[in-house]
Formats: sequence, C-alpha cells, structure tokens
Amino acid sequence: MITNLRAKPYNLDDEQIRWVESTIESMSDEEKIGQLFINLGRSTDEAYIRDMVETYHIGGTRFTETSAEKIYEQNRLYQKYSKIPLLIAANCETGGDGVCKEGTMVATEAQCGATGDPRAAYEMGRIGGIEASAVGCNWTFGPMADIVFNWRNTIVNTRSFGNDPEKVLEMSRAYIRGMHESSMLVCTKHFPGDGVEERDQHLVMGINHLSWEEWEASFGRVYGGLIDDGLEAIMAGHIAFPDYSRRFGGVTRDVDIMPATLAPELINGLLRTRLGFQGLVVTDASHMGGLLGAMPRSLQVPKAIAAGCDMFLFFHDPAEDIRYMLDGYRSGIITEQRLQEALEHILGLKAKLGLHKGAAPLAREGLGRIGCPEHVAAAERIADESITLVKDTQRLLPVNSQQRPRARLYYIESAPVSYSDGQSPVRGIIAEELERAGFKVDINESYYDMEMKESSPWNKFKAMDMPPVEEFKSKYDIVFVFVHMKGYAQENNVRVKFSAAHSNEFPWWVREVPTVCVSLNYTNHLFDLPMMQTFINAYAPTRACIRAAIEKITGRSEFKGSYNDNVWCESWDTHR
Repeated sequence: MITNLRAKPYNLDDEQIRWVESTIESMSDEEKIGQLFINLGRSTDEAYIRDMVETYHIGGTRFTETSAEKIYEQNRLYQKYSKIPLLIAANCETGGDGVCKEGTMVATEAQCGATGDPRAAYEMGRIGGIEASAVGCNWTFGPMADIVFNWRNTIVNTRSFGNDPEKVLEMSRAYIRGMHESSMLVCTKHFPGDGVEERDQHLVMGINHLSWEEWEASFGRVYGGLIDDGLEAIMAGHIAFPDYSRRFGGVTRDVDIMPATLAPELINGLLRTRLGFQGLVVTDASHMGGLLGAMPRSLQVPKAIAAGCDMFLFFHDPAEDIRYMLDGYRSGIITEQRLQEALEHILGLKAKLGLHKGAAPLAREGLGRIGCPEHVAAAERIADESITLVKDTQRLLPVNSQQRPRARLYYIESAPVSYSDGQSPVRGIIAEELERAGFKVDINESYYDMEMKESSPWNKFKAMDMPPVEEFKSKYDIVFVFVHMKGYAQENNVRVKFSAAHSNEFPWWVREVPTVCVSLNYTNHLFDLPMMQTFINAYAPTRACIRAAIEKITGRSEFKGSYNDNVWCESWDTHR
C-alpha cells in the first residue's frame, strides 16, 4: 500500500483496508482504468446505465438533473449493475436544487456570506445532504472555497462566500459539517483557487496570478484549514498558478505553464507535499476550454492522472477516452505506482462510505423530504437574513404602496436560450409579489417579449420606443428594476445587457420617477448601473429572495444582510 488509509481522511479499519487491497489485486487493467473516470450521465435508460458500468467499469457518475423519481431509479440501477459500487455525485452548490428538479434551493454562497452567520452555510449543506442522499448520491461537488478578490469575476461571484479568506474557511467548514450529517463525502473546489481574475475556465485556462506569499495567506489558509480538518476530496480547476510553477516547479517558459489539472508541481507538489493532502483529487469537467486548449486529448487524459489527479471528470467519447488512458498507462505516462495510488484513493473513499459491503438499498420514503416545508422554511429564513441594501442615496425607502401604488416593472434578463421557452417565470413571480405588497404593476415589454409574441424585424425599433417624459411621470409613482443576468461557459464575464440596442429599458426615467433596482444574481451591477440611487442585492431569483426583498423595500422587514467592497467595483461613481 502506498497510502496510509488508517489516517485522515480515510480512517479505515483492517477489514476496509483488506477490501481495498484485494479489490485492486483482482482487477484487470481495463477495470483499473475505468475506475479513474466519472461519467456525466445523460440518460436514465436502464440499457445505457448497464452498458456504462459493465463495458467501461466507471468509478463514479454525476447525472443531469431531472425528477427525483427518475434519479432515484437511475442511481439504484447504477449500483445494481456495478461490480464495484460507484461514487455518485451531485452539485449541491446551493442546496438540493442541484440534485433534482424538486430539490430545495436553499441559498447561494454569497447569500450565506451576506448573513455573516455560518449557520446559513450549515443549513445549505445539511439540506443538500438530506436531499442528495435520498436519491442515492453519496458525494457532492462543493463547497466552493473560491475567494472573489476580483469584482469583475462573475464565474464565482455568487458561488463564493466572499472576499475574506477567514469567512470563506468558516463558511466552508459549516457547509461540510451539515453535509457530513448525511454521510456525504464533500469535494471542495476549484484548486488552486478562482476569483482572482475575471475569465471563465469553461472557455479558457484560468490564471491565479497571486504571488506565492499572497496565495499562502489566502487560498492556502482555506485549503490548509480544510485539509487539517480531514477533507475527503478536492477538485482541481483548469487554473494555472504561474508564480508557484516558476518558483518551485522548475517551469521556465510561459508555454509550459499548465492548469492545475495537468501540473504535477501543483498537485503532487503544492497540494500533496506542502499542504499534506492525501485524499482524492478529481479534475474539473474535461470538456472545459481550460483543459482542452492545453494539449491534445490523447495526452490530456493520461497526463491529468500522471500529474496527481485521481479521477477524470466526464468523457468526450467513452471508448476513445478509455483507450487514451489505457495507452497512457501502457506507454508509461501513468506509472504503476501512480495508478496504484489513485486506485487506493478512490477505493479508500468508497470503503469510508461503507461501499465495501455493497451499496445500501435505497428507501423510497426519503423522497418525501425533498422540497419539504422544513427545507423551504430554512431557505426563507436565510433570504430574510441576507437581502442587502447597498445604497439609498435618494432616501426613498421604505416605499409605501398606498402612497405610491402605480408601479412600472422593468425585468432586465439574459437573452433566452430559445424564444420557444416563453417568458421567464421569474418575472411573473416578481409581479405577483409586488402585487401582493399592494402595488398595481405595469410590466414593460422587452424585445425578447416581442419576439416571443411575434417575430419581426421591426421589433428592435419598437423596443426603442419611449413615452413622453411628462406622460410617464403622470402615469407611474415608482419604477422597479429587477436585474437577472446569469450564465457561464458562453462568455468570460457576464455584465448587464439590455434586450436591444437603445432599448427603452435603459433607465432614462431614473431622475424622473423614484426608482428601486434589485439584483437577483450578481453583486457587481452598480458598475453598469451607477445611476441607480437605491440598489439592493438579493443574490438569487427565488420566490423567497424576491418576497424578502420586497418586504424590506416596503418596510415590513428590516435589511439584515451585509456587503463587501466588491459591490463598489473600484469606481467612485457607484457610491452616488
């Protein structure tokens, strides 16, 4: 044995260790190589699942979200047909909504950070663990230990607990504590740390450009603390750390600087040796640009394992990637020792879960806890504690709906993936909640709305139409602007974008009629909307967050959330 499986994070007994040893000894080369892969399940069909585990011998899976019933049955089949039980992962980044369609969206990490209370992160982990384990998951890709130093970064903007390393560490620990209550393994991401630059590693290799000393005091503090606690797994990002690679890894040419997933000096050197992490390392998704642009696929696949990663996340083509990995092993890119070590880490965590005795039968009764009233109530509490008033320089708040009943609503959203999807349900929730608070709501029609009704080359001109100022002022007592920009893996940085050029959504009315602006996702929108004198961060497009924000706008509840200086975007005009 290469790994001390009696030590953390495994803490195995003699029986479990014997199972790891005997299982590895009994495996064929093809079975060993298969264990290195985590499949992205794209079907709940039984024949597909059986083929995936019996043909390719995969070590784990992460699935595409669908109904709880389908995922429950799918995961049962994965374990039924697997010779060695699988690690089944879910993206419980915000609670149970990363598990299935009915799952509870508890909070974003930014929400938890805004509360200032680690109990919010604990609840996010606890509820996510309950709902994930109910459908047969045993592993979560979370928490995110990224630190948003760069306000321009929208990849982890609301997916991070904030810009304070100590808060990120405290909140991450709380999340893990909640997740462990359901005996779920956790996988912290994205090593060596996102949030320093603004680009998206889905599209391009990320770069953590901190100096070694700066990194050690920030990301090093977070990862070191979690590793000391017994963290089971870490996801390596397609993120380079040039200062470390140059100073300690012997890398002299820029062309040789690799993302962590392909950099042995970062995985075997920094993570394994300096930080002492002996748990499982999994790559981030292998269809991301940060990996794909580094070298040919035939080398990416085996060199990720050679660099110190233990599992490779997602296939491009199963048969082809398996062949690339097997060729890499047989050609010596992956040494016998490195393969043995990776298998010990994989099977060691499976034994920690009790999978050496076989996957436990799933109890269908657990599905009743998914999206249950208790979990919804927890999300509502966190929403109440997190909604943040960033500024109200016009001293507008609170807004009395009886004194200002006539409301104009502008919903600024990202372009729909398809006009056939229809209008965003979020806009309807906003209107319902404003009306519930006593406002009479008139909703602006965007270019997207026009195209959904009837596509026409004239819609872009109609979207420019603006009423006379005095007419607008006589018609409305207040304007609400709700901004819901979202997305990644399509552009490197998501900014406020109106539905058409010179759109009537542009806040031409802001000095004419009192205006309240609410962000339902990113926290950096003041950079694009500095003219907004009353600005609120609500962090998520859920009914809980929308209702809580409106209750605070109308004075029925006080603002309790706090912000960090990232909201000002290093610009003087955002404060006005």
